[in-house]
Amino acid sequence: MASTESVLRTARFWLAPLVVVSALMSLLAGLYLGGVLDAQEELHDFPIALVNQDEGDTPSTPGAEPVNFGNQITDGLVAKVPADKIELQRIGIAQAQQRLADGDVYGAIVIPSDFSKRLLILAEASVVPGDVEKPIITVYTNPRAGTYSAGLVTGVTQRALDEVNATVGQQLTEQVNAQLAGMAGAPQVAGAARLTLATPINVVTTPFHPLPAGTGSGLSAFYYALLLLLAGFTGGMIVHSLVDAALGFAPTEFGPRYVHNPAVEISRLHTLLVKWGVMLVLAPLVSGLYVGIGRALGMPVPHGLGLWLYGAFAITAVGVTALSVLAAFGTAGLLVNLILFVILGLPSSGATIPIEATPPLFGWLANFEPMHQVFLGARALLYFDGGADLTHAVGMTGVGLLVGLLLGLVVTRLYDVKGFHRGTAAPGQEQAPTTP
Repeated sequence: MASTESVLRTARFWLAPLVVVSALMSLLAGLYLGGVLDAQEELHDFPIALVNQDEGDTPSTPGAEPVNFGNQITDGLVAKVPADKIELQRIGIAQAQQRLADGDVYGAIVIPSDFSKRLLILAEASVVPGDVEKPIITVYTNPRAGTYSAGLVTGVTQRALDEVNATVGQQLTEQVNAQLAGMAGAPQVAGAARLTLATPINVVTTPFHPLPAGTGSGLSAFYYALLLLLAGFTGGMIVHSLVDAALGFAPTEFGPRYVHNPAVEISRLHTLLVKWGVMLVLAPLVSGLYVGIGRALGMPVPHGLGLWLYGAFAITAVGVTALSVLAAFGTAGLLVNLILFVILGLPSSGATIPIEATPPLFGWLANFEPMHQVFLGARALLYFDGGADLTHAVGMTGVGLLVGLLLGLVVTRLYDVKGFHRGTAAPGQEQAPTTP
């Protein structure tokens, strides 16, 4: 048996934890900070609906042609908003409302049907006494699609509409000046009226279908998804340790007490099947506890049964995959699981910052990372009454479960066939294969 002093003097003893932890934490810092530091700069394919309902109108000046300021503003927005960052979807009001309700767009710009008429009335009111109001363009944010996305929508639309507002204001001012120039003894435009004409549009920002109380301002779906992921990932590791301890393959310490049960003769595949069985019983239990605790704390749960079923399915899929990774890689599987489910999962989840506001790497990771799929499923059930996101989440969770099952079955069966049985190696030696 090697002495304590000889072990402590080896470079490997000191370098292994330093290298592994430093590398892991550097990866964590690079991904987490890189995904949040400059969301505005990283915008790409950010979907916003653009609805133009303006019916146009004709100025009261004799011989004047009909005008449609809504068309001008729509064309101006398309020209001013960078196409590589924002995806402006020119659609009708019904389609925009449906996409907002499904979480397919992060916001909508809506120009009303009487927009041109109200602008012309405003221009005429600059020289004719009377009460008048600025025409309104409404910007709808979608808080159910993400809390951070509302700020992005407001920032993007405000800048573009400010420029459009100034352009339309200049056009109206020139129109009024030209009209007055042709009128003998016409009154002058007052200073207040000139200021009104300079920025004639009133932009109103309002949330579409605001979230109710008890949702953490739109963060409850993220934290619920994180709970489901942790139940599968952490739960799987706990099941792995407890089952191995009970079967005698790993020691257990309870304070000063050290317990190492005699090893049971059981194959790797059989051991994994036992762990999967425990996870299958654990998943619906924990999912039910989550739903019950959420309701007890005042969290709105509009689809309790669906949330329980999907939660149990997600916990099972993550837990089965985590256990298969541990069976395949052994102790190194802890690091693999941590990287797969947490380090790569959280920044690519799209839960706090939209995927469209993160570097392209995170969009690629979101195609298969479990956290993103679980978040879509939880959000769909908590905020959007199911829909396409739930279908996608269920399908991708099923794919993840299938991958986990195949990985575990193939690898453990291969280890058993090759004779890599679990046992204690001789001091200083690796375990050699035995004939099965």
